[in-house]
Amino acid sequence: MAMKSEKIRKLVTMAMLAALSIVLVYVVHFPIFPAAPFLEYDPADIPILIGTFAYGPVAGIILTVVVSVIQGMTVSASSGFMGIAMHIFATSILVLVAGNIYRLKHTKKGAVIALICGVAAMTAGMVVFNYFITPYFITPDIADAAAVAANRDFVKTLETGVEDLLLRHRRPAGAGDHSLQPD
Repeated sequence: MAMKSEKIRKLVTMAMLAALSIVLVYVVHFPIFPAAPFLEYDPADIPILIGTFAYGPVAGIILTVVVSVIQGMTVSASSGFMGIAMHIFATSILVLVAGNIYRLKHTKKGAVIALICGVAAMTAGMVVFNYFITPYFITPDIADAAAVAANRDFVKTLETGVEDLLLRHRRPAGAGDHSLQPD
C-alpha cells in the first residue's frame, strides 16, 4: 500500500509541476533582446528542474515532453511544431545533464555543478540545433540564427538555473527527502 501511495504522490507532484510550468510561461515572459522580441525569457523550466532534481532525469524528460506539448498547443501555439521540438530538445539536454550529475552528487555544490554543466550542454546543443535546423524555418542566415539562439539559450538557461538554486535553497529544512544536503 505504501508503494502505491508513493507512486500516486509522485504522479500528483509531477502533474502540479507541469501545471505550474504552463502557468509560469503564460504569466511571466519578456523579451531578452529588444531587437529580437520573439526571443523571450520564461521561467517554465524551473518546475521541470525541480522535478528533475527530486525524481531524476527520466522524470525531467517526461515533464519536458508533457509541458512542451501542452505549451506548444496552447500558450505558445504560434511557434508550432518547431517550437515544441526545440523546447523538448533544449530542455531534455538540460535535465539529462543536470539530473545525472545531481544524482551522483546530491549536495548544494553538486546542484551548482549540475546546473553549470546543464547550461553549457544546453547552449552547445542549441547552437548545433540552430545552426542546422532553425535556418530552414526562421532565417536563411545560418550564422546569425546560431549566434542569436546561443545567446538566448545561454541567458535563459543561466537565469533559470540561478532561480532554481534560490528556490531550492529557501526550502524549509526537512521539507521532503529531496532537500539539498550541505557540502
